[in-house]
Amino acid sequence: MTHAPGTARPGGRTARTREAVRAATRELLAESTDGTVDIAEVAARSGVHLATVYRRWRTADGLIIDAVVDDLDSRSPLPATGDLRADLHTWITNLLTDLTHPGHLAFFRALLRAGGDGQDTLAFAEPRIRQIQATLDAADATVLTWMDIFELVLAPAYVRALLSMPMDPATEAVRLVDNVLAVRSAREHRAAE
Repeated sequence: MTHAPGTARPGGRTARTREAVRAATRELLAESTDGTVDIAEVAARSGVHLATVYRRWRTADGLIIDAVVDDLDSRSPLPATGDLRADLHTWITNLLTDLTHPGHLAFFRALLRAGGDGQDTLAFAEPRIRQIQATLDAADATVLTWMDIFELVLAPAYVRALLSMPMDPATEAVRLVDNVLAVRSAREHRAAE
């Protein structure tokens, strides 16, 4: 079966390569004292040719972002039941809990280091963005976008954790959910006028 250029096959060599590189990145990240990895070390540990790693991930931060987004997708998927309050509360509680553990700021630090190359960051974060949008779509929250969730939930949660002031999942999850729902309500009210 022929695939369009740039599309991923669901299995086979491409999937094995991707998983080997992600596993090596995770291992090296866990061993790292400064939250960084070296592309050559990832290639050596994964058994994937250095040129392949550079071609697919481009930078060490791209490796970290891809591995962490993959971890987030499997460890903390966003529910999409249609009950926005419940879905957000479940996900935000998991997020805030994760951010209280050492090592869970690698994603945020990689984003900061990646700096101006927002296109690469968005490309690797695309699966997570689709999950956020699916949660919003399931709840018919058409006035909200993934960027709203970034600004109202992810930005404050990660910044507080980075400043060693992580949010308490038991109390702050409710507040963040209320903020998202308040923005939704205000926008829907404006649209109805």
